[in-house]
Amino acid sequence: MKVRDIASAIESLLPPALAQSWDNVGLLVGDPDADARRILVTIDTTGAVVREAKRLNVDLIVSYHPIIWDGLKRITAAGPTAAVYELIRAGIAVYSIHTSLDAIAGGVNDGLADAIGLVDAEPIGDFVEDPAGPRYKVVTFVPAGDLDKVAEALYQAGAGAIGNYSHCGFQTAGTGTFLPLDGAQPAIGTRGILESVPEIRIETVVSADKVAAVIAALRKAHPYETPAFDVFQHHDVERRFGLGRMGRVAKAAKVRNLLAKIKKTTGAKAAGIVGSQDRLVRKAAVCAGSCGKILQAVIAAGCDLYLTGELKHHEALAVQEAGVTAVCLSHTVSERFALRKLIKELNTVLPLVTILQSTKDADPFEWKMI
Repeated sequence: MKVRDIASAIESLLPPALAQSWDNVGLLVGDPDADARRILVTIDTTGAVVREAKRLNVDLIVSYHPIIWDGLKRITAAGPTAAVYELIRAGIAVYSIHTSLDAIAGGVNDGLADAIGLVDAEPIGDFVEDPAGPRYKVVTFVPAGDLDKVAEALYQAGAGAIGNYSHCGFQTAGTGTFLPLDGAQPAIGTRGILESVPEIRIETVVSADKVAAVIAALRKAHPYETPAFDVFQHHDVERRFGLGRMGRVAKAAKVRNLLAKIKKTTGAKAAGIVGSQDRLVRKAAVCAGSCGKILQAVIAAGCDLYLTGELKHHEALAVQEAGVTAVCLSHTVSERFALRKLIKELNTVLPLVTILQSTKDADPFEWKMI
C-alpha cells in the first residue's frame, strides 16, 4: 500500500480534527507516495525505536507522541534531531496520532475509565468540534398533495438519518400564504391575488456534507417556483469530544482496591499517590498523560479519585488541599496499554500490511527503591 492510503485508513479511525490545536498529528516524516508493507506502533519514536524499525524492515512508524513538536531549523545526524535524520535516510515514514486517540470514543481515556469502572463517563475539557461536522435541521413547506414526493426526495438525498434509522422527520399541517407578483409563474394561484394554501411543514435533519445535495433535491421536487425553506445548525450538547473522562464508579470502592484493577489494565508497576488510599470512590476522573489544564474541573466536580499520568508539584498540592486522591502512573504508562487495542483496530482497516508493536518503546523512568 501507499503511505497516503495507510494514512487515510488511520484517519478513518482517528480523525485529525479530534486533535488539540497545539498538537502535531498526521504524516510528519516521509513520502506519501512510497510503498509500505510493515508498520511499527509505538508511543515515542526514540533512537532505539528507529534502530528497531530498521532491523525489522519497517516502512512506517505509527507513533502516539509526535516526533516533531515545533518548527525545525536544522536536521542533523547528532543532537535532538538525530532520529528524524536517520528516519529520512532510511526512508521510514512517521505518522502521529496523539490527542486524536485521547479524544476518540473508545480511545486511551475511555480505556482508563474502564480500568476503574466508570459509567456514564464524559469528556472533562479541552473540547473540539465533531470531526464529522455539525448537523443541520432543514424545514420546508409543501402543498399537501405533494408531501410524499418532496419528503422522499429529501430522504433520498441523505436527510433524515439518525443512528440506525432513516426517513426521520416531523410533519405539521398549517396554512401558507403568498401573493404572486408581476413576473411570477405560480404553480398555484394567480398573479395579483393573495392565496391561502393548506400546506404541510416538513422538518428533518441532515449532516453537513449533505446539506447542499438536500437543498438541491428540495428545489427540484418542490412544486413551487420559489419554495420556502429554513436551515438551522444543531448544537449537540450530548456528544462532545475532549480530553479526560469523568463519571461515577459503577460500584463504590476504596482507592487501594481499585489499584489492582488499574495495574491489570495498564501494566503499571508503580504509582505516585497523593491522598488517602482508604478513600471511598464514588465519582472519579481520568486523563492520560499530563492533564494539568483540566485539573480544576476535576476538583470542582467533587471527584474522589483522579487517575492520570503525571502531576506537577503545585498541581499535586492542589489535589491534596482539595481532599482528592490522585494516582499518577507515569506519563507513558498511562498511555501505552492502549496500543494493543489500537493495533487490533488498525488490522481491521489495513489487512494487507503487517503491524507490529515496538519492544524498544518504554517508560524513560526506572522506578526503584533507594
